[in-house]
Amino acid sequence: MKFYQQTIKESVSLSGIGLHSGEESTITFVPARPNHGIKFQRVDLPDQPIIPADVDLVVEVNRGTTLEKDGAQVQTIEHVLATMVGMEIDNILIQLDNAETPIMDGSANDFVEAIQSVGIKEQNAQRNFFEIPESIFYQDKELDVEIAALPLDDYRITVMVDYNSKVLGSQHASLNTLSDFCKQIAKSRTFCFLHELEELHQHGLIKGGDLSNAIVVVDKKVKATDIEYLSKLLGKSKVENYEPGILNNEKLHYPNEPARHKLMDVLGDLALVGRPIKAQILAARPGHSTNVAFARKLKKIMAEESHVNIPQYDPKVPAVLDINKISKILPHRYPFLLIDKIFHLDDQQVAGIKNVTMNEPFFSGHFPGNPVMPGVLQVEAMAQIGGILVLNTVPDPENYWTYFLGIENFKFRKMVVPGDTLVMKLELMQPIRRGFAKMKGAAYVGNNLVCEGIMTASIVRKDL
Repeated sequence: MKFYQQTIKESVSLSGIGLHSGEESTITFVPARPNHGIKFQRVDLPDQPIIPADVDLVVEVNRGTTLEKDGAQVQTIEHVLATMVGMEIDNILIQLDNAETPIMDGSANDFVEAIQSVGIKEQNAQRNFFEIPESIFYQDKELDVEIAALPLDDYRITVMVDYNSKVLGSQHASLNTLSDFCKQIAKSRTFCFLHELEELHQHGLIKGGDLSNAIVVVDKKVKATDIEYLSKLLGKSKVENYEPGILNNEKLHYPNEPARHKLMDVLGDLALVGRPIKAQILAARPGHSTNVAFARKLKKIMAEESHVNIPQYDPKVPAVLDINKISKILPHRYPFLLIDKIFHLDDQQVAGIKNVTMNEPFFSGHFPGNPVMPGVLQVEAMAQIGGILVLNTVPDPENYWTYFLGIENFKFRKMVVPGDTLVMKLELMQPIRRGFAKMKGAAYVGNNLVCEGIMTASIVRKDL
């Protein structure tokens, strides 16, 4: 799995009809900044409302997943979301000029190819994984569905489906690594049984469905009297080859294509927890309603994490700026260079660390016998990290000084002692104007907040 967040290099659009609405729509994928997440935007509505990909906004799960916020909906989003997860895209704005995403050929393949055509770029922010802390189980006895998430330092999904059908039988599909998504899962198309078509049509669904965007499974012999009606329902002059099997003898992309498509639906629906997941997912006979119910359960557990807003620092991941690069930007040197690494940097936020050791020169005189990092030096370390953020806004940071002008509402919550790793995060509270920046900062050791406050700084050219 990727360590750093990703977005796409440039915008790309494609158009098609909605599976259930039958209406034409255009979907546009737009790059987004780090920590933006996956969000939809209805560009055809007044004020162009934005709808986050959030399980709390799900309002409909009948043959597709629908989100709604403040009266604006986006429908049948699961294939698009599966594409984002499968291609490990964390930050993107998905614009729609109608309520329903285009179904294309019933799979995610067209979305994959659109993303591949513009490319993916890595961003200067570590991914905030939700790591399953212990085995989590979900069961719906009425629907005979079981889903489990087991701890794993990766993301894998296995799905089993069984429709009591001689045509499909019992099928399994697995995705052992996300890098296999594009070749092994993305081309799997949506499907339904022939006997479901009339009921779906009566409920106002599949208005855009035909044999070009869905697999129709014939699980019993069709009466000759039903052929004309069936042809009209599918928009065909005449349906041929309607013996038990796949309607019109449509060739499957994979022998277990239905199971792979169900796996894709699970992948897309679980994206609604809002963070990349590390787990082994096992799902038996899943559907959108149970996928969403399980996603809600995962999000509830995720929300109980005490450190959900703490910047996620992984020492195994290469630094955005190591000490050598930091030294080229900041003028400070030993013993007053108080940061060791920057692991997140964008135009709004920065995060970095200070490894506190007993060898710090200030410990020899500050509380001898009871070494505690002075609060003023914690503030200075945060100020230096804030300086990196401010200097990141100019093309030639080596030609500027940053001067801190004030601190407000600083509070110290816990002591910082040798052996601690001080994780610090600062974010702009408003755009930088006339060289003045106001930032909100916080520092953590583990899951504990140790200090927080507001800083104001100015940026000045060295030759002035």
